[in-house]
Amino acid sequence: MVFDYIDGAAGYGLGDELNQQAIREMRLQTRILIDVENRSIKKSIFGMDCRLPFGISPMGMCNLSCPGADLILARFAAEHNIPIGASTAASTSLESIGKAAGGNAWFQLYFGGDEDVCDELINRAEQAGYDTLIFTVDVPEVGRRPRELRHGFKMPFKIGPRQFLDFALHPQWSINSLRSGAPQLANFDGTNSAFDRTRSRAGVSWAYLDRIRKRWKGKLVVKGVLHAGDAKRLVEHGVDGIQVSSHGGRQLDSVQCAILALANIRNAIGEDVPLIYDSGIRTGEDICKAYALGADFVMLGRPLLFAMAAGGEKGLHQLGDVIAQETSIALAQMGLNDINQLDSTVLL
Repeated sequence: MVFDYIDGAAGYGLGDELNQQAIREMRLQTRILIDVENRSIKKSIFGMDCRLPFGISPMGMCNLSCPGADLILARFAAEHNIPIGASTAASTSLESIGKAAGGNAWFQLYFGGDEDVCDELINRAEQAGYDTLIFTVDVPEVGRRPRELRHGFKMPFKIGPRQFLDFALHPQWSINSLRSGAPQLANFDGTNSAFDRTRSRAGVSWAYLDRIRKRWKGKLVVKGVLHAGDAKRLVEHGVDGIQVSSHGGRQLDSVQCAILALANIRNAIGEDVPLIYDSGIRTGEDICKAYALGADFVMLGRPLLFAMAAGGEKGLHQLGDVIAQETSIALAQMGLNDINQLDSTVLL
């Protein structure tokens, strides 16, 4: 059940699959006899000098992957000075994630249909010292995800015979989770405020974005953008960054390939507004391709959860090392000394 929640996507999963395929099919141009002995994979975003070429995309209920996953990710972000998105639907409070991340956390806001609840979350983020807000806009309705539906996965979670059998067949995960307590939506108390994962968010509008822009004094990133016209309009509305994302194919099975939308949006808005990219990134070579297509920064999601599910905090660090090595090796093969040298000329 938990695997299908993390790995699953909308419909047949074609949106996610085709985007990954589009990334894999892109070819990189190699060069020879260039001194690339000293290479840098460091990137910067909003004044942060990141020691890894990727950040951590906001993800709900991370603690389902392993106990304490949110804080494991936050400590990883602090160690490598990379941003981590603290989700509205996190299984650890935004205050705890922000503290563990050492100031590197960005708060991700879902419009849940109630502006008062959103205002309270924004107030808490400000009080906790967050300086960047990620406003996610690609969930007017929650995508239909059959793999979750088959298992009866929903929040708040209710256990039935099928779920009990599933847990019994996976004792290591079940026992560890029981010891640590079942993950909950930690940013809501369930009384005065609550988060309904399936609730319609169709009422969100450009007018509401303007109210957030006026309300939030820090950096404002809008996440879930795939249309160049929308991106241009976001620039006009004063956002500080745009996150090009198909939500990992979790919203629409027939969604366009996010990696191709990235290039279109960069061409449409020019170089002034930072573009952050997520969706389908699995390797260091994938990261290089995203930067070559115009991304200013790349975020990862699912691979980090799988690493922690397999090996906890050690597994996350192992994956971080692997991706860093893959990125550095790819630069060497392309004859580049610095990841910031990547542009469209390296793509065939």
